[in-house]
Amino acid sequence: MPAEATQSLRVNLAQLPHERVIFGSTAAMREIRVKVEDALGNSGPLLIQGESGTGKELIGLFVHAHSILSAGPFVKLNCAAMSNGLLEAELFGVEKDALTDASECRRGALETAEGGTLFLDEIGEMDLALQVRFFEVLRNGHFSRVGGKEERIAHVRVICTARCDLEVAVAQRTFRQDLLFALSSNRIQLPPLRERREDIPLICNYLLEKLAHIYGKPTLKVSESALEILQQWRWPGNMRELENWIARIVVFGTEEVLGLEFARQLGTMSTVGQRKHRIVHLRLGTAKRVRRPHDG
Repeated sequence: MPAEATQSLRVNLAQLPHERVIFGSTAAMREIRVKVEDALGNSGPLLIQGESGTGKELIGLFVHAHSILSAGPFVKLNCAAMSNGLLEAELFGVEKDALTDASECRRGALETAEGGTLFLDEIGEMDLALQVRFFEVLRNGHFSRVGGKEERIAHVRVICTARCDLEVAVAQRTFRQDLLFALSSNRIQLPPLRERREDIPLICNYLLEKLAHIYGKPTLKVSESALEILQQWRWPGNMRELENWIARIVVFGTEEVLGLEFARQLGTMSTVGQRKHRIVHLRLGTAKRVRRPHDG
């Protein structure tokens, strides 16, 4: 079993970024904020879609932390991290001797998340047979462990994510339409970072403080020229990619690693649209340490 396939967390609001960091100030994210408020007004399933690295799990954590189920666990199950046989066992639990290696009864994520939130990452990776079983949980709340006959009731809120287009998956008959309908009572489509470039400085400042604390480094402030380049970048990896870049700045204490790498990547681009990011703008200086009242 992959070590990170299933995780059970107790979510503390203080551990999450401030709302203005999560939602920023763009029109697209203001619309997302309204949809999140709508989702908080009920306990129905929530489907969060978007490219990899757009913050789907962060929105799920925010919804859980602000819901009436916030005192309960937040149980994350990664559907893409295991085979469907293992996924079924992790989701529903196992009765003793139901599998060749099952020497004892084991609770699944549906029971572990009792009174809280079940977060299914990459629901589009679940196979059709397992989708049928999961649809029944959404339809009437009933399920049984693998190999068991006892009917159980799930008292959880379900939040699912998908980076693939589930409508296309339905058309290709790899995802059930009834399951998509069941998940769509609350539905959020997160925009990629390239469509919310105005939020990048705010996100960068948050990441600089967060990562400086994690790595035990001084809190830095990047230059305006660096921010300009960061706002021009395409960000195919979205916020996850941005965080990796900020981590480099924090660890090395300089923007030069950013400038050199961006110059290298930009230098390999050939299309006119990509060439608009002029390499001359990549003459970056050293990131400045933020002076605090207690600094000498």
